[in-house]
Amino acid sequence: MLTFRPAGSRGHNNFGWLDTWHSFSFGEYHDPAHMQFRALRVINEDRVQPGQGFGTHGHQEMEILTWVLEGDLAHQDSMGHRRELKPGMAQIMSAGTGITHSEFNGSATDLLHLLQIWILPGTPNLTPRYQELAFPDPELRNRLRLIASPDQAEGSVLIQQDVRIHVARLDAGKTVQHTFRPGRHGYLQVARGALELNGRAMAAGDGAALTQEAAATLTATAAAEVLLFDLA
Repeated sequence: MLTFRPAGSRGHNNFGWLDTWHSFSFGEYHDPAHMQFRALRVINEDRVQPGQGFGTHGHQEMEILTWVLEGDLAHQDSMGHRRELKPGMAQIMSAGTGITHSEFNGSATDLLHLLQIWILPGTPNLTPRYQELAFPDPELRNRLRLIASPDQAEGSVLIQQDVRIHVARLDAGKTVQHTFRPGRHGYLQVARGALELNGRAMAAGDGAALTQEAAATLTATAAAEVLLFDLA
């Protein structure tokens, strides 16, 4: 079964410095019908104006994955990390027992466009940790590249939950497929472009939950970038 979440049906706030869309309930946006999907708690699509960002704030008991689509993200946290993230870099923070961090658009002229994903951890009271890895474009091009997993398979970042996150950058006309093991679930988020998921048209910002589906077949109808979650 496919359950579609059209881009325009998501929660939305525009604060001037931040234009943000929420696939699941977050902040001022509360929708009992869209609280989470399995362990997937948040997908926020943020566009941050030059020089603007999120001041120091705290998190607990969450696996936080950031995927930059355009621009530069300046990150600083209470574990001592000062980093600049660019497209193709996956950043994971295990908030665990508690961290603070800030995130800003590192450019004075260019827009920052990113996805931030929150996953409920499989174990409480984890020690906070930070990791980032770069995935060159050829590794993402016309294939589903594993970027996060509970066992760091294929050189992915460690996420402390039974979820595997793939990214693909597809050229128009290209097809990729992911097979789900029995009892697994999927969620697809279209970051850019357009494609068909198991024959159903999707566009940028659209999402879809997959339950009791043997596979996800993605065919790009225009150049596209997608995130595919394989969840317990």
